[in-house]
Amino acid sequence: MHSQARALSSLFRPICLAIIAALLMAVGALSAWAQNSVPPTAVQAAKMPEFASRLAHPVRPQASRKPLAPNHRRPLDSNDIYDNGPTNGNTDAWTINFGYVVSDSFNVANDNTSVTGMTFAAWLLPGDTLGSAEVSITSSENGGTSYFDQTVTFSPGACTANDYGYNVCNETTSFTGPTLNAGTYWVNLQNASVSSGDPVYWDENSGPSSAYESSIGTIPSESFTILGNATTSTTSTTWYDYYACPSPQPGFHDLHDFSPNAGPSGLAIDTAGKLYGSFANGGSYGAGLLYDFAQRAGHWFLTSLDSFLGGSNGSSPNGVIVGPEGVPYGAATGGIQACGSDGSSYCGVIYEARPGPTACATASCGWNETTIYQFTGNTDAWAGSVTAFDSAGNLYGISSGGLYQGSGANGAGAVFELTPSQGGWTEKIIYNFPGGNHGAAAPNSLLIGQDGNLYGTAQWGPNGFGVVFQLAPSGGAWTENILYAFTGTTDGSQPAGLVQDPSGNLYGFSICDNWGEDYCGYLDDYYGLIFSLQPSGSGWIFNVIYSNWNDCDGYKNLFNALTVGAGGLYAAEGGDDVSCLPGGNCYGWHCGKIIAVGSHTPLVAGDANIFWNITSDANGKLYGTTGTCGFGTLQRTDGMIWQYSP
Repeated sequence: MHSQARALSSLFRPICLAIIAALLMAVGALSAWAQNSVPPTAVQAAKMPEFASRLAHPVRPQASRKPLAPNHRRPLDSNDIYDNGPTNGNTDAWTINFGYVVSDSFNVANDNTSVTGMTFAAWLLPGDTLGSAEVSITSSENGGTSYFDQTVTFSPGACTANDYGYNVCNETTSFTGPTLNAGTYWVNLQNASVSSGDPVYWDENSGPSSAYESSIGTIPSESFTILGNATTSTTSTTWYDYYACPSPQPGFHDLHDFSPNAGPSGLAIDTAGKLYGSFANGGSYGAGLLYDFAQRAGHWFLTSLDSFLGGSNGSSPNGVIVGPEGVPYGAATGGIQACGSDGSSYCGVIYEARPGPTACATASCGWNETTIYQFTGNTDAWAGSVTAFDSAGNLYGISSGGLYQGSGANGAGAVFELTPSQGGWTEKIIYNFPGGNHGAAAPNSLLIGQDGNLYGTAQWGPNGFGVVFQLAPSGGAWTENILYAFTGTTDGSQPAGLVQDPSGNLYGFSICDNWGEDYCGYLDDYYGLIFSLQPSGSGWIFNVIYSNWNDCDGYKNLFNALTVGAGGLYAAEGGDDVSCLPGGNCYGWHCGKIIAVGSHTPLVAGDANIFWNITSDANGKLYGTTGTCGFGTLQRTDGMIWQYSP
């Protein structure tokens, strides 16, 4: 743990869990017709670690979601300010009792909107009613500015029997609430009970809002509606409405929905199939979060591993890789504030995270995140990111630098190595890119090849359009070899995303930008190319193997990531936030894709800028995250973890 607060939390956690376990045992001993008879999914969920909404629910097929309106937004009833989605009825009920608070976000579309009530979907026994609960509306989860706080009484609503012997009832309460301007708010609920005095179980769904627990052992609800004087729908046709999740399609699954403003990175996968990722925002201190995502008993669960503290501990993590011991490593903002052209930027840190030194009795125990290196200044690989481990356990990474505030000795970027030593790690800059008129600069991808050499791409090169390079050890130093220098014509420019297949072939993507010349098939347009480099004797053979100019009417459509899976090479295709507007070439539909490159087959179709990253497991399944699903927030900042099974 990073602080006394964490120490107290770790001491308090087992006590709370013991109490909850005793309560759950008591629940299981009651008759099936007692209000405390919790469905199996709720018992399981109560044992899961705490975090944001939709954390501990079984995976449901994407097709089970309520179909969206043609413009990708859920229409509101005339007296609804916000509706976060339908109830499930037959799956997942979370308990709210013993004074715990659940806190769930909602969005207000227009200024001067008055709140007049709310509804929640509750699981009740036949003949029971909800009773009362304390409701508050605040500017943040369980805190910030308070706009409303009252104990209110709910009125019985329409009920539908479910498979557990409960009625799922949409209970309603009316009150004179606050007048709110457009923005995001939080509704908080606590001390809820049915008319008999028993606890309440709220229906959970896979809707778009974000929910947080305030204490260990309670799981947040999501199925609710905020009532008010809104007379217009939030189904606007502005640009953010067109960032929607992919429609239901075979093989594609939305495994987990993120909270707003999470800022998810891409995923790393270990040999056991566990996924690791990070959020640039959120966590206990608002400085970022490290998490894992794994299956237990056939269900996927997200576990919070560590909340970043900021400062020398780092903040805003930007992705992870898995080390030789199966633990995550990554880079974050923070450390020394002495980098950049004026010394006002943080130089950055590299961290590792490991389980605590003592055995943990639950899945919710935190990990220890340790800064293993702080970059020291502009000539160091400041703001560097880690990319790969070699067989000896050395960690490699790059710092792009660019052309303006570049890192490394020449200000054109650098490659660094971190070597484990007794008591710490030792950093060494193994290559400084030359830059200038004829040198490579601004590296943006790096991998360790099967031959032990380093391979990567740089955004700039001898022709001014980028290179694929090799770094080979020689006489205690590393020598750069340019494998291919792009010309900015039919081969594109600004290469990135380098990967290698089992045969040693390299793949990456570039941008075809005509710049007034009809190099790529369309004048003044740009789109993506995928290239291969095949080793042949003493050289490499370059080929463009895929062009996506026809994927989105040949206009502003680029690739974002590649992965080599059991079935071959796969690509994440982006689309563009301008071309895919209504009235543009793509009309907001199917600009983003997951593609099987070898067969030129689109596997999943979504909207613009959905698919930013992609990885694969040993079984050939594909995974990634999105940050702009737009499944229910005007801020278009929701996202998800997705899976595709070819």
